[in-house]
Amino acid sequence: MNYPRTRPRRLRTTPAMRRMVAQHRLDASDLILPAFVREGISEPVAISSMPGVSQHTLDSLRKAAAEAVEAGVGSIMLFGVPEDAKKDAVGTPGTDPDGILQRGLRAVREEVGDDLVVMSDVCLDEVTDHGHCGVLDARGRVDNDATLPRYAEMAVVQADAGAHVLGPSGMMDGQIGVIRDALEAAGHHDVGVLAYSVKYASAFYGPFREAVNSSLKGDRRTYQQDPPNAREALRELELDLAEGADMVMVKPGMPYLDVLRSVADASPVPVAAYQISGEYAMVEAAAERGWLDRERAIEETLMSFRRAGADMVLTYWATEFAQRLRVAAGG
Repeated sequence: MNYPRTRPRRLRTTPAMRRMVAQHRLDASDLILPAFVREGISEPVAISSMPGVSQHTLDSLRKAAAEAVEAGVGSIMLFGVPEDAKKDAVGTPGTDPDGILQRGLRAVREEVGDDLVVMSDVCLDEVTDHGHCGVLDARGRVDNDATLPRYAEMAVVQADAGAHVLGPSGMMDGQIGVIRDALEAAGHHDVGVLAYSVKYASAFYGPFREAVNSSLKGDRRTYQQDPPNAREALRELELDLAEGADMVMVKPGMPYLDVLRSVADASPVPVAAYQISGEYAMVEAAAERGWLDRERAIEETLMSFRRAGADMVLTYWATEFAQRLRVAAGG
């Protein structure tokens, strides 16, 4: 018989062999934990479409941040959920120094200091009564240029509250430059900006709407990117870099791995991928029904982002997976 001289299987024979030749690795410090802090509750509220994820009180948010630090997670991204009665057309809770997101930022910084990179969401969707990411004009359309000053004010208020990094997620043209200028003028020279440079209008955001008690009327297709288009992702990247972005993001994650690869190849700054609520919910639902191995599926999805070029991954499994890595390492 003519036996094969080359056998790729030789490098798959044992766990130790597979570890030695692995091209990509997951580290807890690469993970970012998205977390929701809600006003007016006395105990955490479970999010039904995201099993295992809750809207936090300030106290439970502190605990979650401390657990993330202990597990070795690199960062936390905060989203604020104000009381519905406080929402208005211009998102006043977003620029109120005593708004729930700002209180959450202060609480986390008091709890963990600089041991965790504390990020915050700069967007109006959680704090407006119409649920859009910007101010509306007289015809009910999102007014890009009228929204930018609101973002600038939000950015300064969040930086004042202790955010290390701001995450503008509204997809308004020019938002990164306006925010960078506002931060510099306020003396926040060291506060970074993680630009949601590539954010598609996706069906996978569904559970997130529950998580932030969304008041959305209509959709966001006029300002978020259209799923058929890939080239414009690089245009958005170029614009955000020119405006001063320190890091960039692709969102959602798994449905856009091709776009993530293109952005990672072109970006001179760190690249993040957001494993969004719908991706999380699908794995949890399938695992609950016994249709897949939950732990293996989580690891495989996270590895897909690293393999596609992401330096950081936002995932609701951040603390859990970091704890698993620590146990596996004997820590």
